[in-house]
Order: sequence, then C-alpha cells, then structure tokens
Amino acid sequence: MPGRKICVVTGSRAEYGLLQWVLQGIKGSADLELQIAVTGAHLSPEFGLTYKVIEHDGFVIDAKVEMALSSDSAVGITKSLGVAVAGFADVWAQLRPDIVVLLGDRYEILAAASAAMIARIPIAHIHGGEATEGAIDESIRHAVTKMAHLHFVAAEEYRRRVIQLGEQPDRVFVVGGLGVDVIQRLELLDREELQRSLDFKLGKQNLLITFHPATLDEDSARAQFAGLLGALAEMRDTHFIFTLPNADTESRTITRMIEEFVLAHPRVAKAFQSLGQLRYLSCMRHCDGVIGNSSSGLTEAPTLHKGTINVGDRQRGRLRAASVIDCEANAAAIRGALRQLYSAPFAAALRRTANPYGEGGASERIVARLRSVSLRGILKKRFYDVPVD
Repeated sequence: MPGRKICVVTGSRAEYGLLQWVLQGIKGSADLELQIAVTGAHLSPEFGLTYKVIEHDGFVIDAKVEMALSSDSAVGITKSLGVAVAGFADVWAQLRPDIVVLLGDRYEILAAASAAMIARIPIAHIHGGEATEGAIDESIRHAVTKMAHLHFVAAEEYRRRVIQLGEQPDRVFVVGGLGVDVIQRLELLDREELQRSLDFKLGKQNLLITFHPATLDEDSARAQFAGLLGALAEMRDTHFIFTLPNADTESRTITRMIEEFVLAHPRVAKAFQSLGQLRYLSCMRHCDGVIGNSSSGLTEAPTLHKGTINVGDRQRGRLRAASVIDCEANAAAIRGALRQLYSAPFAAALRRTANPYGEGGASERIVARLRSVSLRGILKKRFYDVPVD
C-alpha cells in the first residue's frame, strides 16, 4: 500500500534548517511518502541557490516554484506572490499530496497555503500562534492558521492563541520549537574548525549579527540599521559575523550597508549569504551573543546559553527567555544593551537560562501526528468559540 503523501514546502535557508529533521523523519517512515516543493530564495542566484543544499543532504526535490525575486519593493514582492500562487496551483494538481506542511509566516508560505486551500488539500502549519508585531509576517502567520487544518505550535501560550482564532482544540498540538531539535542533533564545530570553515579568525570578543527589515515600522530599514552599525563601529577588540537578510522589502539596502561596513573593517568583519545551520549555530556557540532582530535570537540562542540583543519591534510579542535584552533601534539604546550583554552579572545569569521553546523532540512529535491523524472530514472546519466565564 502506498503511504500517505506529505509535501513539505520550503522557501528559505533558515526555514529548511528548521525543517530538516521533520523531512528526515517523514523520509524514514514506512507509511509516509515525502514530497518536497522549493520556492523563494532557494531558487535565486542572489541568495545562493540554496536548493542545492537540500539535494546535497540527500533529498529529492519534487517541484520548484519560481517567484521572480527581482525586486525588494512592496509592488515587486506583491507581484512575486501572485506568480507563486499560480505556480503552486500547478504543483498541487501534479503532486496531489494528502497533507501540505508549511512552517512560519513568510509570503511564500501564504502563496502555498492559498493554492492548497483552493485545491482542497489539508494543511499542517508549524509555529503558528506566535506574534511579531513589527512585521507583515504577523498577519501572514494568522492568515495561514485560518487556512490550516492541523497546528503544531511551540508553546502552550501559542496553543491558546490559535484556539482563540477559532481553531478546534483537538487539532492544535504543542510540540516545542524546531530550533531546539537542530541544536541537539548537530555536532557543532569547535572554535578551530569554525575559523577554518569561515576563513575568518575570531577575536577576543565576537558577535553574530542578523538584521531583517521590520516591514511595518515607519522608520526605514536604512535608519534603523545605521544605528546598529554605528554602535558596532565603536566597539574595540570585537569581531563581527554578519548574515545577510531574507528577501524582504528593503533587504537590498541592508545588504549594501553590510558590504560597506565589511569593506571598511576587513580585519574584524565578514558577511555570509548563507552559513547553513551547522555553521550558523556553531557561530552562535562561539560568539558572545546574537544581535539584530532574527527569531533565532529568541528561539535558539537560549538553548546555547547565549545572550541576545533584540533590536526594534520586529519580534515584539514572542515569548522570550531572560537572556534576551530588548532595545530600541538606535545607536544609544544599542550601546546600552551591549554594555549589559558584557556585564558580569548578565553573563553569570546566562548559565541558568531556560528556553521557553522547550527541550527538544518537536520533529518526532510532528511526524508521529502526520502518521496517525485522521483526515476524515478534516476540510470542513467549524469555528471554535472560546467559552466565556
């Protein structure tokens, strides 16, 4: 008997890194058949053609959905979204999966979900219920929740929020954060191995920087990021590892600013288009902290007992550990946060950090549910009204 066909969609390097062990679990299950559809930055030369990493890891890509990422303007991204919806319409007609698995909140995921909903294919959504009030991702995430039929959330608070959106409680499962799984499963590089892999020598102090445009902020990405770079430029005896931003509005502006900073500080700074999970998490392990506005600073850094300087509002609303220092997106606030990061009391407290995203096992829990859940009548959703006391 053929197994239940599970199609996993991925559109970016970071998302694939989180999904890798879910993919492995589906692939290794006797009663599941894995399908993979790639889109977005995976297919862009500008972002490193990272679909090749997926193939190098031993997976077969069943479909590629082009999105024409030729512009980082609002108009360009909106048109790209339309192209992707049309592409996924063809993919779902061709692959005919039993369940589509989607992670997160990017516009590529919205395209895949929209086409799957109309094609009457059940959707399993991972990491719903979270909040990122400074980005359009917030609205996309909740929209995908309303199109989805199964929900794999990272914490009890997120489970309550998904139910508050009208989803049936018996379809919402707390599994923990996928980033914790990745840290536990990978054998991270030691300091010497990492330096060789990066072709970059670590310093006395080291910071890992990832900054994405906060797409709902009134201040431009340029103004916000200039404040961060200004604070970094004042630091002494510190080396900087930058990862370039995702394909979002104004992302090219940030990329140019990083490249200019690296050119001006070649001995202490280096930028990478795609580090991959192993090198990224190894950098996190050997750096003093993470700075920027990436979700990894909140969901993964606490497991490695590293401090995070969370700049601006992009991640406002997410659960955070005591290791996260929130600050405004200006040079003065970031200077203050850096002083706190390097203070002795803060460093001592990091050893006691507990990650609110759990202690691992999310991938296995997701695969187990994909194997066992009944799909009978799942497409006809009923709105769940939360009881009022």
